[in-house]
Amino acid sequence: MAIASGHTNGQTRKYTRSDWMDFSHTGPETLCGRYLRTFWQPICRAQDIPLGEAKPLRIMNQDFTLYRGAAGEVHLLDFRCAHKGTQLSVGWVEGDTIRCLYHGWVYAPDGRCLEQPAETKPFCEKIRIRSYAVREYLGLVFAYLGEGAPPPLPQFPEQEEEGVDETVAYPRACNWFQDFEPEPVHVSFVHRKGRVRPVPVVTGEETEWGVVTHAQYPDGTVQAVQLGMPNIHHVMSPPRTPESGWRDNLLWKVPVDDENHMTFQSNLFRITGDAARRYDESRQAWLAEGGQDWSQELSELALAGKLDFKNLWKERPEINATRVEDDVAYIGQGVIANRSTDHLGPSDVGTTLLRRIYARELRALAEGKPLTQWVSSERTRPTLGVACEMNRPRYVAESPSR
Repeated sequence: MAIASGHTNGQTRKYTRSDWMDFSHTGPETLCGRYLRTFWQPICRAQDIPLGEAKPLRIMNQDFTLYRGAAGEVHLLDFRCAHKGTQLSVGWVEGDTIRCLYHGWVYAPDGRCLEQPAETKPFCEKIRIRSYAVREYLGLVFAYLGEGAPPPLPQFPEQEEEGVDETVAYPRACNWFQDFEPEPVHVSFVHRKGRVRPVPVVTGEETEWGVVTHAQYPDGTVQAVQLGMPNIHHVMSPPRTPESGWRDNLLWKVPVDDENHMTFQSNLFRITGDAARRYDESRQAWLAEGGQDWSQELSELALAGKLDFKNLWKERPEINATRVEDDVAYIGQGVIANRSTDHLGPSDVGTTLLRRIYARELRALAEGKPLTQWVSSERTRPTLGVACEMNRPRYVAESPSR
């Protein structure tokens, strides 16, 4: 039975309970897709869109044209030229405009058509393609893909603190939601790396930002991992190298389509001076040897039964074994997990909470009711330790900051 309706492309769309329980599909006509589009989403690393270049971009089952103009600003437009539908990103960036390869139509950053070279009586004033608000922050390009005026871009002052910044982007060949669900217990098994690891007792609660899970280990250590709505993880991670120290990881799980997603990640290593220099040198050497780039290929081999990935951390230290291990765990659920067959227990409290919140918010959207306004705060920062002074490891003792 139809419960509520929404409008998509000028048509009325009827929504039912199955729609607000569907967290996997994110096209512009879906409830989950509409919900995600009410938030700013990272779409690209800033360093990956050079001056004067354009690239095609696919986010949440929708195609776009991304380019950086001569003034240095990034712009986002519809995927196709309004003339005969040619892919716009293969054209030329001219100043802060983009010219279509096919017949030379030129578009401004706001989508207005400025030139039609072959027309004796140009009708530019009648032509406009859609443009989208974009901002650069934390080394990422964010876009607002929803309707109406965009909300303020969320700020994360803790990621702006002193230390070494690192921006990462990588794909994963499965649906975004199975990578987003909180999984504190998985660390004890997926990332055991040749040793028996203790299993934590997991608790969780809804916060003003989303969901927090607390994993308490037998030695008394408690790790809090924060999930920010609609698709953010905020977690502290142990040192990657002796030089790197603990780091704050802020991650967005962004759908590309229903079967693939990107993780965009802002890392802050709380080190300065010589420690920062040594870490940067070790990271550049690691990347030169292959680093993260092997993860997808190795996970495919593991899932096909052609690779024993459990000892990669020891046999191939240049490989990001943690990435491969997570690939195998998440993709191994299927490209789109069938949640109706899950058997969840008390340790899955974070997953249960997250699904309940999503169903509530999508139903509110379907029925035209107010949505929760999520806000991050000091209380929603990740922690690790048994006392407040242990919760936020500070800088490595070094002389003058960089």
